[in-house]
Parts: sequence; C-alpha cells; structure tokens
Amino acid sequence: MKIKILFFLLLGIAAGAQNNRFFYEYKFIPDSNNKEEVKKEMMLLDINKKGSAYYSHDKFVADSTSKAELEKQINSGTGNISVNRRDRPGQVSYKVTKDYPDFKTYFFTTVSTDKYKIKEDKKPEWKILPDQQKIGEYNTQKAVTSYGGREWTAWFSADLPFQDGPYKFYGLPGLIVKIEDSTGSHIMTLVGNKTIPSPSEEKETRLPDNVSILGMGGKELEISKDQYKKVWKAYVNDPTKNMREMMMRSGGDSNTKVSFKMKTSDGKELSDPNQVFKEMEKKTKEALLKNNNPIEPDMTK
Repeated sequence: MKIKILFFLLLGIAAGAQNNRFFYEYKFIPDSNNKEEVKKEMMLLDINKKGSAYYSHDKFVADSTSKAELEKQINSGTGNISVNRRDRPGQVSYKVTKDYPDFKTYFFTTVSTDKYKIKEDKKPEWKILPDQQKIGEYNTQKAVTSYGGREWTAWFSADLPFQDGPYKFYGLPGLIVKIEDSTGSHIMTLVGNKTIPSPSEEKETRLPDNVSILGMGGKELEISKDQYKKVWKAYVNDPTKNMREMMMRSGGDSNTKVSFKMKTSDGKELSDPNQVFKEMEKKTKEALLKNNNPIEPDMTK
C-alpha cells in the first residue's frame, strides 16, 4: 500500500512540473499603407501554475542557438568570439509574461541597444456576448474589448480551463482561441497545443570582462508605460544616439575597441563610423515608416 501511495505522489509531482504550450498563428499587417502584405509568425503561449509567457517561436530558437554557440566559444578558451546573425531571427521581438494569480503583466522589448521591462497598468475589460461558433475542435463564445488603442473581438473556450490568452489578453472564463482587431490588422488563432516539461531556470551567459555584445546579456530596465513612450519618441527622433554614445565612451579606453560595420542595400561595406551611423539612421527611419501599424498603438503615441 505504501508503494502505491508513493507512486501516486510521484505522479502528482510530475504533473505539476508540466507546461501547457499553445501554438498561435499570428497574422499581422505591419504597414497600414500596404494592406496586401500580410506577415505570419508562430507564437508560443506557455502556461504553468505560476503564470504564462507569450513569445515568438523563431526568435526563441534563434536566441537559444546563438547563446549555445557563444557559450561554446567562451568555453573553448581561444579568446576568439564571433556572433553571426541568424537566418530566421523572428519577426516579433517582444515577449509578454503574466504572473498568477493576480495576472501581473509585463512587456519585454528592446529599443536600440537597451532592454526594457514595462509593467502593464491596465487590464482588458470584457463584454461577453451570446454569440457562439466552433473554431477548430473547440466550442467558443464571443467577447469584445477596447484595449491599447484598438477594438478587439475574441472567441474563448470553456473547454480549455485557462483564463489566459495571447499577448496581454486574459480574464475570460476560458482560453482565448482567436482574437482579432476591428481593422483585421492583427489576428491570433490557436492552431495546436501540447504538454512539455517545465524548463529549468535559465542561466545568464557570463561574458568575459572585456567583451560586450549588443543585444546579449544584461538585465532589463524596468520602467512605466509613460517612461517607455518617452524612450520610444527619443529613439524615433535619433535612432543611432545610443551607439554614438557607446563609441564616445569607449574612445578614451585603450583596452576597449568598438567597431561598427554594415553593408548598404547595393552590397557596399561601410566601416567609417560616420558613414555607418548615417546609413543606419536612414535604414531605421525607412523601417519605421513601413512598420506604422503596431499591435498596441497607445504604446508609441
């Protein structure tokens, strides 16, 4: 009898150490002036008893591969470190986490060379409607909300007992199976799910004292939404400010060498800092003009 009790105890522990992973196909139109160009990204929503995390599958794979390659080079002891840009780095760079049971929500993103953690100060206020429809294998019910500068329609399923959903959406009596904004610019649809083992706590890669790699290592700076808006406006006005300041700071340090290289659209390699920054600013501003339709417009106003 004791053996059976122990067996069931172990089963309970194993079940508690599982993540429910939900796969969402995210379709989005980055440029409101070119509605024919619809992009797709596979997003993951991992749910466990502590909370959830929503992020890009491609970015996760690219970051994990880069981290493994970097650690291998550091451990080799040769002193040579080279970081290559991944072929599929992911189109969606942000991550959203929610802490249970109060659904404390954080938005993680990078602006220029800095990483930020922004606490969400508003929760979705839902109006549940009687409309029902079957989406895939799930019976769903309709709900609507105004959030982040857009009007949203969600379809949730009580068959999936999670009051969560993609991005910052939560608070319905069942998992959100599909959600779409009124313009059709942003659509997230559940396309699959599976149970996976809970990952072990991620350890930060320790770089040598004389090595700094943009976008890798370092902690996020926790700021408010209002502070983030100011950061974003400053970046839009001067996209290369952080990198220029980094080069100026390292200019007087004989032990630090910072160099920037990039190629123009016609394949010409630039190494002169002034030319690099000028080209970088040009490309960034062009990209911003073509990415004028964010999922949450209120974040960049």
